[in-house]
Order: sequence, then C-alpha cells, then structure tokens
Amino acid sequence: MSRMREFKVVVLGSGGVGKSALTVQFVSGTFMEKYDPTIEDFYRKEIEVDSAPCVLEILDTAGTEQFASMRDLYIKNGQGFVVVYSITNHQTFQDIKNMKEQIIRVKNMDRVPVILVGNKVDIEQQREVSNMEGMSLAQLWGCPFMEASAKNKCNVNEIFAEIVREMNFTPELERSNHCCVVL
Repeated sequence: MSRMREFKVVVLGSGGVGKSALTVQFVSGTFMEKYDPTIEDFYRKEIEVDSAPCVLEILDTAGTEQFASMRDLYIKNGQGFVVVYSITNHQTFQDIKNMKEQIIRVKNMDRVPVILVGNKVDIEQQREVSNMEGMSLAQLWGCPFMEASAKNKCNVNEIFAEIVREMNFTPELERSNHCCVVL
C-alpha cells in the first residue's frame, strides 16, 4: 500500500478577507461568523482529487502587517498557495498584487502552484472588485481563478481540489517534500 501523498498548502491574503473562514469551512464544514485575527492555524484534511486520495496540510496565516515578516517562512515551507482577497474591499485586492512575485522570489522557482480567490460573493451588493479584475490578475499570474463564499460554501471544496491539481502538475514538487501553504 503506497503512502498517501501529502501537500502543504498555505493560505495568504490581507486581514479580514476570510482566509480562516474558507479554511474552516473546507476542513469542518462550518462557517465562522465572528472574526478573530488569526496568528497561525494548522489543519489537516484527507481529500480525494480526481480519484486520487491525498492529505492536505493547510496553514492559515496571519493577514495583518505585523506578521508580514513571517510570510517568507510560510512560503518557504509551502508547496501550493491559495491567495485570497475580498471582492468587497478593493484594498485587499491591491495588497495581494505583489504576492506572486514574493512567492516566486522566496521559492526561487518560476512555476509555483497558486490559485487566486475572490471571497465573499455572498455579499455581491457590496462588491468593489469586478470579476474581470480578478480574472485579469490570474491571467497575468498564469494561475486558476475562482470566486467563492465561505458563508454559503460556494466553491470552497473546489478551491482546494484545484490547488491539488496545480501541485500535481508542477514537476519541481516531485523532488520536494510535497507541501502546500495557504496564505
């Protein structure tokens, strides 16, 4: 019996964009109503993607600036990155624009598994970031893009399945110790 593949996923993004809500919804199927700034939370979940079982180790990181110095460390240890902004806050979209460069710089690899996620589509009436803006940035980054809602479970499982697919297609990861980080 071969060992199940393990991936380290890092969830990144500004404070308050719903990184923890997305992660907790994925891992436990519950929505966190109240917001407590995260310092760092670690989750494990077994999932099956395209009929291949694997284990995700998900690191839910701090979005606040005071912990930005820790970001390089998270990135170094991660294999796949879920970069999250809130569609209701344009500043959070601006904040992540340099995230891909930072990931590439720290990982020292051209191709790093990343997925861009616009969260909070359940409050469409407060939208400040258009779907097109998200799609354009993802195109620029050469990565998948999804809009999601942790609250009504929209695309939550799909995000994590997609990052696994991205990690599966990155040959450099074959030589590393299969990790994925959520920022």
